[in-house]
Amino acid sequence: MRHSVRTPLGIALAAILALGTAGCGESSNGAGGQTGSGPQIGIDLPRADTDFWNSYAKYVPQFADEYDVNLMSPTSSQNDVAKLVANVQALTSQGAKAIVMAPQDTGAIASTLDTLENRKIPVVSVDTRPDKGKVFMVVRADNRAYGQKACEFLGEKLGGTGKVVEFQGSLSSINGRDRSEAFAECMRTKFPGITIFEEPTEWEGPKAAAALQTRLAQHPDIKGIYMQAGGAFLAPTLQVLRSKNLLVPPTDPKHIFVVSNDGIPQEFEAIRKGEIDATVSQPADLYAKWALYYAKAAVEGKTFQPGPTDHDSTIIDVGNGLEDQLAAPLVTKENVDDPSLWGNQIGK
Repeated sequence: MRHSVRTPLGIALAAILALGTAGCGESSNGAGGQTGSGPQIGIDLPRADTDFWNSYAKYVPQFADEYDVNLMSPTSSQNDVAKLVANVQALTSQGAKAIVMAPQDTGAIASTLDTLENRKIPVVSVDTRPDKGKVFMVVRADNRAYGQKACEFLGEKLGGTGKVVEFQGSLSSINGRDRSEAFAECMRTKFPGITIFEEPTEWEGPKAAAALQTRLAQHPDIKGIYMQAGGAFLAPTLQVLRSKNLLVPPTDPKHIFVVSNDGIPQEFEAIRKGEIDATVSQPADLYAKWALYYAKAAVEGKTFQPGPTDHDSTIIDVGNGLEDQLAAPLVTKENVDDPSLWGNQIGK
């Protein structure tokens, strides 16, 4: 998800993040850290180029304070697994007793996880689940449910027929794979009359915009779009639709139904305007909250078991650790103003 419009929110949060990162991802226990009780916890922020991850970064110090976490100054790996590995090495050399990370390439972090396991440094992975390597807990929503919900929404809106463009995230990420596979499986079994144009994007907005331009030129009768990341794809998608006079209300026959994933404020505003129709609210606030909770719990020697939690989620065994699957509701015009949604709380 490399591209997003630099909104005032994004610029402000990026500035906040910059205060907590030193040089090219190096960490120091100075500005940006939270001095709490207990052992130090290191955190690497995966990127600062989407509104979703900037929102997550904003929540980290808030919940570090709530849990009295001794949080080291965050590092930023900028969607680069080599930087993530270097940042983790720096954090551990500076005394981190647990690491919170969000590896964007879930297949390339295994050796680092093995090293951390050997050093008895527990890892909490946020939003993404490493393919291999031991983790104490993955804090993540059910990404297959994202694809399922998007499929069912579009399938019903299109009446089971028509053409849909899907902006796939990176398939090197379990999130991209889960969303893509679930969307395809649901469409194949429930709505076989719908044609899907799968567009690989590597989470890059310009690639999505170019693909949409091409598909609309080839198939002007496209009636649906599934964006796997609103933080990356919302602005360029709206720009393309506007340029082709297709940014019209849902009551207009030319309207293209759009469902997204993320739950950022900009998506909510687009839903209110009738520019897009739905999004799955990926819980940026709860990712920060429970990541820090589990990191601290790991250092304190606490353990967890699969099953329902006390915070409306379910812990499952994923083979190389446990995963707390948090709730991620579908947001439409009917519930877009729900004050409990994190996208309605930012800036308040």
